[in-house]
Amino acid sequence: MPDPAVPSLRATLDLEQIDEHYFRGVTLDDRSLRVFGGQVAGQALVAAGRTVPTDKSVHSLHAYFLRPGDPKIPIMYDVDVIRDGRSFATRRVVAVQNGEAIFNLAASFHCNEPGLVHQASTLDSPQPDELPPLSDLLTDADPAVIAWHDDLYSRFPIEVKFVDGIPFFSDDEPPPARRRIWLRVSEPLGDDPLTHVCAAAYASDFFLLGSALAPHNLHFGRGNVMAVSLDHAMWFHQEFRADDWMLYDQMGTWTGQGRGLARGQIFDQAGQLLATVTQEGLIRFMQ
Repeated sequence: MPDPAVPSLRATLDLEQIDEHYFRGVTLDDRSLRVFGGQVAGQALVAAGRTVPTDKSVHSLHAYFLRPGDPKIPIMYDVDVIRDGRSFATRRVVAVQNGEAIFNLAASFHCNEPGLVHQASTLDSPQPDELPPLSDLLTDADPAVIAWHDDLYSRFPIEVKFVDGIPFFSDDEPPPARRRIWLRVSEPLGDDPLTHVCAAAYASDFFLLGSALAPHNLHFGRGNVMAVSLDHAMWFHQEFRADDWMLYDQMGTWTGQGRGLARGQIFDQAGQLLATVTQEGLIRFMQ
């Protein structure tokens, strides 16, 4: 059963429609200093998807984080209908707070059609039921790491299991840039495919940029490092349920010029590739 104290993702993604192409979203947990990037991406994709005929589903999104969002005030989503074709539909969404754009998303939708089938990547992980619960891995962790994780899961409706063990961020040896994480939304999401895609967009911001910090033995919850998302892209390959276990296979591929780049692949338990993700973020040391 989902924890009633944790904000509902389904409710977070349930936008209020103000006008035909204008939507209002809220942050159900306002304890953070800024809105979680995955929330803005997920809500913007909901807004875009609600203006597209149901015979088309999203196959890609490209987004830019422009300003930090304020979790205490609503976010307005303005959808621009770029094109409605026979096979494809394109939408642009601008998220606005206090009269300023904080986020910009372009999404493309495609009707289901037959074609060639190929998948180069394979599932490389034990199944989630073969892994210990997170609480077992945290037993001997540093108190600061435990507090960081406790805070994270009290605010976000995501359940996780670490394949390679939770990174304890030892001072002796940096953790690998690759990290494999099983995750799922910790509440039932119903049967609307758009909700599951938007929930995956929400969850895709979890830990990804941290894989670019790992080779430097840095972590969001430790030290004086600041890392925020700059841009985010996803390609969706087939329908799935985000309230079922999904493997998020992440790799930090580059850091430099005050930025870091990471990529991820999301699989279901049967090994089908569900989505591909890339993200670039700003990495700075706070004074």
